[in-house]
Amino acid sequence: MTNVFSYSDPMARGDQVYVMRDVMGVPYQHHGIDCGNGTIIHYRKVGTATVTRTMTAAFARGNPVYTFPQPTAFIPEVVIARAESRLGEQRYNLFFNNCEHFANWCKIGKSVSPQLSEFGLRLEQIKVPSGLTRQAAQQESPQAILDLFGKALENIAIATNTLLPEYEQAQAEIAQWKRVAEASLSRDREDLARAALYKRRTLQKKADSLRQQLQDLSDLQISIQTDQTLALKRLNDAQATLD
Repeated sequence: MTNVFSYSDPMARGDQVYVMRDVMGVPYQHHGIDCGNGTIIHYRKVGTATVTRTMTAAFARGNPVYTFPQPTAFIPEVVIARAESRLGEQRYNLFFNNCEHFANWCKIGKSVSPQLSEFGLRLEQIKVPSGLTRQAAQQESPQAILDLFGKALENIAIATNTLLPEYEQAQAEIAQWKRVAEASLSRDREDLARAALYKRRTLQKKADSLRQQLQDLSDLQISIQTDQTLALKRLNDAQATLD
């Protein structure tokens, strides 16, 4: 793999940067924080995904590196300090804590991933039984399983326009009903407080269910990527034999 890379935009210490990557033809931005000394801190997904400081060339993988402008942001020293505070973290989650969540948290203090909203997903589209891709990756034609991976990753891709907004809305309503309960108690309206707490508990169950579904999808995406690597290796080995 080449170590050649180029900066497509002017970069500076503390900048949020990204490089284009793809999963089976689905492009996405991989984000990190430029430390200004030839290294970048980012969620490196090799083995167990870990927040790591790597050389810029390792981050780029031979592709152009772009800056990601933010209208308001912390000063560079704070951005880098925040990034360094999470070195070694291994809590990657596609929907709640991906590379873009991490970089935005470092740069602007918000753990958000606007990139997610650009992709659509409905749970009923997921038609990959547990273990199917691994079995196919080991037994079926490499090209056939790559086609299966392509369809599966297209379905789960990088995000959801259905479950994630529902989860975020439930979380907002949970906080709202908590405030209602506290206000009711301060006015000696225990009846209203109990009703508000009941609504809060109901919403919490919904939020917990949505979060688990999103976690399952994230785990499935990581599993498919692992199996995809196996299938690609088999395909490359087969092509090498033919050559």
